[in-house]
Amino acid sequence: MRMSRFAALTSSLLLAASAALFGAGQASAAQADFGYVALGDSYSSGLGAGNYDGASGNCKRTTRAYPALWAAAHSPQTFAFTACSGARTGDVLSSQLGPLNSGTDLVSITIGGNDAGFSDVMTTCVLQSESTCVNRVNQAKAYVDSTLPGQLDQVYNAIDSRAPAARVVVLGYPRFYKLNGTCTSGLTEGERAAINGAADYLNAAIAKRAANHGFAFASVAGAFTGHEICSGSPWLHSVNWLNIAESYHPTASGQSGGYLPVLTNAA
Repeated sequence: MRMSRFAALTSSLLLAASAALFGAGQASAAQADFGYVALGDSYSSGLGAGNYDGASGNCKRTTRAYPALWAAAHSPQTFAFTACSGARTGDVLSSQLGPLNSGTDLVSITIGGNDAGFSDVMTTCVLQSESTCVNRVNQAKAYVDSTLPGQLDQVYNAIDSRAPAARVVVLGYPRFYKLNGTCTSGLTEGERAAINGAADYLNAAIAKRAANHGFAFASVAGAFTGHEICSGSPWLHSVNWLNIAESYHPTASGQSGGYLPVLTNAA
């Protein structure tokens, strides 16, 4: 696995600062160079967190998303935010990789949920029977087994080719539901358990492909534990009939309290 280039940069800057303080030399301007590119789908663009950048259109990018929060906290010399709501692996390949280059130090990405049919799974489970929901979940898991690994390989190969020196952090997806919680979502406990199991299944597949490419996989399941739908303090939207697209996406608190610390620890 590639070492954290952000950690290496931090160490080099501390050493340079110490050297300058004691008259041993000056920090090179090049040591402050750090390029960060944020790729992916709605979990990276920040759908659900609000305050969207109108210029991003349907991509729904926001300064409340974890990539923008990380950039604001660490001030990389360059920051390119190309994540887009609704993106699939093919969209990353066709329209998000432009900012990557040999000088890119950090790449973050969430991708794979839309390819696996996340939106249709949730629609099926909300509107139809438990058995139909479970069958649709199993179809999604079969897709994760048969097709998604090759799609992820294409994305990861493209990232590696364009930014060979970058630290690449692949972030996962949260479990949606606190089981045996207090909930008015309308789903049965069996449906909630099946959906959580599908999230774990998807994350395991993504983690395996990331590891095979030497990338870091950063799970957010632990960060969201206690903040799922049906918990006392959810960081995920349940069904929002007034803004259906935001359903099952992290709130601003989910981005800042869930995703941001995970990226910070992995970068």
